[in-house]
Amino acid sequence: MIVLDKNPQPQSGAKGDLAGALLERIDKRTARVGIVGMGYVGLPLAVATHRAGFRVLGFDLDPAKVDSLNAGRSYIGRISGGELEAMRAGARFEATGDEAALGLCDILVICVPTPLNKYREPDLSFVENSTRMIGEQLRPGRLVCLESTTYPGTTREVVKPILERGGLVSGKDFFLAFSPEREDPGNEQYDTASIPKVVGGDGRQAGDLAAKFYGAVVSSVVTVATSDVAEAVKLTENIFRSVNIALVNELKAIYGEMGINIWDVIDAAKTKPFGFMAFYPGPGLGGHCIPIDPFYLAWKAREYDVPTRFIELAGEINSLQPRRVVDALVKALGDRLARSINGSRILLIGLAYKKNVEDVRESPAFALIDLITSRGGAVDYYDPHVPVIPPTRDHGELAGKASVSWDTSAFSSYDAALVCTDHDGIDWPALVRAVPLVVDTRNALRDVREHDKVVRA
Repeated sequence: MIVLDKNPQPQSGAKGDLAGALLERIDKRTARVGIVGMGYVGLPLAVATHRAGFRVLGFDLDPAKVDSLNAGRSYIGRISGGELEAMRAGARFEATGDEAALGLCDILVICVPTPLNKYREPDLSFVENSTRMIGEQLRPGRLVCLESTTYPGTTREVVKPILERGGLVSGKDFFLAFSPEREDPGNEQYDTASIPKVVGGDGRQAGDLAAKFYGAVVSSVVTVATSDVAEAVKLTENIFRSVNIALVNELKAIYGEMGINIWDVIDAAKTKPFGFMAFYPGPGLGGHCIPIDPFYLAWKAREYDVPTRFIELAGEINSLQPRRVVDALVKALGDRLARSINGSRILLIGLAYKKNVEDVRESPAFALIDLITSRGGAVDYYDPHVPVIPPTRDHGELAGKASVSWDTSAFSSYDAALVCTDHDGIDWPALVRAVPLVVDTRNALRDVREHDKVVRA
């Protein structure tokens, strides 16, 4: 149970030296850390912060998440229930939805979604609401860090004024910084603690404090001059990926018309030890970063009347991929089976946006389902990592739909299988034997011999 100190104050350091007091508390691991948002960013950060020796408060407005965390049940694949149970048993971690509990924290980190609205404009409502909650509980000597991906200037122009409404001043009474999340669900090589952390503060003192905190949690910290620079770093990383993925998606279409396998080309090209970095085509972009982040910068650039042609063209190409895939499916059904998509039964393999994770945020699978059903097809899906479709912002009608079981004898009732996500552990040869046609968007069936049934898209 959380016990609130109605007037918590820094407990060490020189009198009036708020930064020094917080630095000392970080060094001694007596600083209390509150993380707002217990999703794919906040929960791994909470685990890493707890491992570093801090007392952690996980805040979320979703009662189901709070109950799960306090019961030691994980809803994110890379975080085990055993670890949560150990955190709870040690009495240094608790989850809550009580806003007043934020007042007992010395360090507050905001890890909430930053989606786009239907006009592809930034939706900062989650950031603004979280900042208001923190502002109502803010006391002198606190450090507030925003991790949610956003456009340059958000920390300074949006978060800072909200926090200062109560009369406290950034850089004097409290400290404000931005440190972009760099989570990569499903990556076995890197986790929160091993990925370098970029930090930029609203003033040098805030940057130093944030670097000190994150330096206690992760392997290395990269300090930049301002929060604006740190915000730009994250956008640059994901715009780089978006543009290069768009390039290989376009090359796939060109080489496909020439009868050239784009994956063979990339595998050979990446043997060059310099000057080339492998990116791979797919059915469309997914996850909470690459489909969204580039448009944050494109939107902000309008304020400066600067064109963003590369960014917008990459977005256009990548957004077209689900339609190109369904067009390839329609053509293959007609050419191979003399069937129309209208009335056909399609088995979608993989709903998650990338392999070996349960994360369906912005998954191209949803666009594929919409396009197939709009043309009269019926779609079921198989995904061992997503047994039931969770509620989503834009596809609420699919919530609760369950994955079919892996049953190759039943798969023969489908007209085609469409590979959207190439999870490990799937018996691809058995799938090819079971259905009349397989459309592969991930090169998952590169080693399957029955190539007469397989169409790349």
